Amino acid sequence: MTLEEKILQMQNNASAIPRLGVPAYNWWNECLHGVARNGVATVFPQAIGMAATWDPDLIRKEADVISTEARAKYNYAIGKNEHGMYQGLAFWSPNINIDRNPRFGRGQETYGEGPFLTSQIGVAFVRGPQGYNSKYLKVVATPKHFPAHSGPETSRHYY
Repeated sequence: MTLEEKILQMQNNASAIPRLGVPAYNWWNECLHGVARNGVATVFPQAIGMAATWDPDLIRKEADVISTEARAKYNYAIGKNEHGMYQGLAFWSPNINIDRNPRFGRGQETYGEGPFLTSQIGVAFVRGPQGYNSKYLKVVATPKHFPAHSGPETSRHYY
């Protein structure tokens, strides 16, 4: 790849590289409790509800179901030569932020205020969608919103 081609791959809406046979790809996708914004999908309880089970193996199984559905949606889109937003295999999930402030408007997307529980559920949620095949990942799970993210204070990025 040329330097320009490499740079164009470093955004969520990566351009095609026809001379290399690389199709366009959009990296923006999410599956916190089901495949988001890509048609009809199975919806599991929100993350805080999943964490309330205190059952990492159950969460891993739920995440595996989500990734199976995501893979099916991806295969369907590729069959129609569609490469748009919310149709890829890279997911910004799970949210591993610690809900340290009840005024944070997105606390339901987290696994709660406990770092230990968040770590256990977070690992399970990554392992479920990525699968255990040594040759390929079912989907790519990308943990997001690390602990310093939670608001609502406007200075949340400064210390």
